[in-house]
Amino acid sequence: MKPGFFTPPERTRFALRGVHVPPCLLPPAFASDAELVAVDLLVDGGRIAAVERVGTLPPELGPDLDRSMVLPGLLDIHTHLDKGHTWPRMQNPTGDFAGAAQATGADRIARWTADDVRRRMEFGLETAYAHGVVAIRTHLDSISPQTQISFGVFREMRERWAGRIDLQASSITSLDLFLVDEGRELADIVAESGGYLGCVSRLYSQGEATSGPDFDRAVTNLFALATERGLNLDLHVDENGDPQSRSLLGIARLKSKLAFEGDVLCGHCCSLAVQDDDSIEATLDACADAGLAVTSLPAANMYLQARGAGTTPRWRGVTVLREMKARGMRVAVAGDNCRDPFYAYGDHDMLDTFTQAVKVIHLDHPFDDWIASVTTTPAGIMGLTERGRIAPGFPADLIVLKARTYSEMLSRTQADRVVLRSGRAIDTTPPDYRVLDDLMLP
Repeated sequence: MKPGFFTPPERTRFALRGVHVPPCLLPPAFASDAELVAVDLLVDGGRIAAVERVGTLPPELGPDLDRSMVLPGLLDIHTHLDKGHTWPRMQNPTGDFAGAAQATGADRIARWTADDVRRRMEFGLETAYAHGVVAIRTHLDSISPQTQISFGVFREMRERWAGRIDLQASSITSLDLFLVDEGRELADIVAESGGYLGCVSRLYSQGEATSGPDFDRAVTNLFALATERGLNLDLHVDENGDPQSRSLLGIARLKSKLAFEGDVLCGHCCSLAVQDDDSIEATLDACADAGLAVTSLPAANMYLQARGAGTTPRWRGVTVLREMKARGMRVAVAGDNCRDPFYAYGDHDMLDTFTQAVKVIHLDHPFDDWIASVTTTPAGIMGLTERGRIAPGFPADLIVLKARTYSEMLSRTQADRVVLRSGRAIDTTPPDYRVLDDLMLP
């Protein structure tokens, strides 16, 4: 095991005494306006046995950690494990969305065998696990014949990683697919795999249209297919800086009109931030009425949006997340792409993702309960009842930081974090990039 700043006791019953935890992650009895609450945690048999007021548990049960922060394992509700770690062999020289799509398409056609996808996906999961991630929802490119290949690998990985990372999958394809029979075929594959039905919410066959009669018909068909199979939806929405891109509004209104009962999670929603105030208000009203949830992807959207040769970006690329949360909408933050043409960087580290989100979206002063965007909120959206909180009976899947405050946590990388799984410290060394070198050869 890679040594951290402390070593948990080897016994199955021990305490983490004098630790700091955000109150929104604790049982209601610990509700507080303070940023962090000092508590003692008792671990027994791989689960949290008790959460006590600080100073309650005796010293013989474990060390006093001098206000070190403790978080539950983090959740990444939107990533692309099938695309990940292709950058060395298929780069995006322009760094923009069009270049990313072109490069990814070429790489998929040429290289995405089951073995290739499996090994890169495994690498991503190993990396996330080492950083303390306990659940992931990956989007899978769903373009025939890749759909069967990637969903097959996903089912294998879900079983292989059961008990370590809760793995979910959503399809990603063009909305055009739901104007033809192939949409039904995809919905069947998703249902057979226990996944989420998803697509990019624009019609490429009509100049990337995000409204109009065919848009409404395609979205209506999408809802109908999901209803027939009992599926929830996870969509890529308005991932651009065009103020005329308004599919989020159309999706919200159609969900309400059709009384679709499933969950709808919308990722990105970037263009909303560059629309006028009246348009933003109308869209937020419709989204709140429809019960939509939203995921923001700050790292990837900062990278892709408003990029132009020789120019400086004029906006941050992210959506109006604060305003959404103020309307009572469920909002999450996630990692998105990792070392592929859509985002050249990243390490499947949700603590780093949250750190970037705080700085990009201004989730501070006060920090309030924004840590929920990578813990309790995605856990609720994903239907994972034992994730995202620190409470009696929950698994002792924890991240222990040397940092004592948000300021300390957000100022350094926390590379010395200790990750507990079922109360046992794991090796936090991520896999070496060299193990994928043979996949990067021409």
